[in-house]
Amino acid sequence: MIEYFEQLSQEEQEEITEVIQILYRQTFVLERKFDKRQGRMVPVREYRVLSKHLEFIRAYFKVAGITLRENTHMGVIYIQGEQLWGEKLSRLATIYLLVLKLIYDEQMETVSSSSHIVTTVGALNGKAGEFRVLRGLPSPTEMRRTIALLKKYQIIEPLDVLEELNEETRLVIYPCIHTVLLGDDLRALLETFSEEDTIGDETTIQNTVEDLSE
Repeated sequence: MIEYFEQLSQEEQEEITEVIQILYRQTFVLERKFDKRQGRMVPVREYRVLSKHLEFIRAYFKVAGITLRENTHMGVIYIQGEQLWGEKLSRLATIYLLVLKLIYDEQMETVSSSSHIVTTVGALNGKAGEFRVLRGLPSPTEMRRTIALLKKYQIIEPLDVLEELNEETRLVIYPCIHTVLLGDDLRALLETFSEEDTIGDETTIQNTVEDLSE
């Protein structure tokens, strides 16, 4: 494994180091992301690097007890393992994550030729309202903060300016949401978030991933 790395150019070694750090930080890399300037999905350089050196990087993570997986249909490479610790998620971020997966699954049933789905903030809050899991409509500041966090993890991509957030603000839902949650678990999990529940205000994105994606 070390010999393979040492035979690479310095540029390639730096690229591998970079993508490994990205995977540790955000757990997955998308093949394509939406580019606002071009108005379309474009290839992601880090995904190409991962694909080129996939077996080496897989062996690297295996030493640490972490599994590297590739789903070419969804266009995502991601890691899983009990050793991974994610960032704390607020209650609202956890609810949004669950509801986004529901919306994604529902729309994919009718638009199976697309790998990404577009929804709106209004639809997101409306779906959460159907399950009565929100203690009133979140403030614009709280919604912006939550959407920014989910964007950081490449779960979504806002298509409109967040500072002008409203019910019509569009959100691209990326297929990597499949690596976070399995559809069959969602409705039962959402029902635990009733208005009167005593669940804690925070959870971790990685614990959610591990509990529901195995």
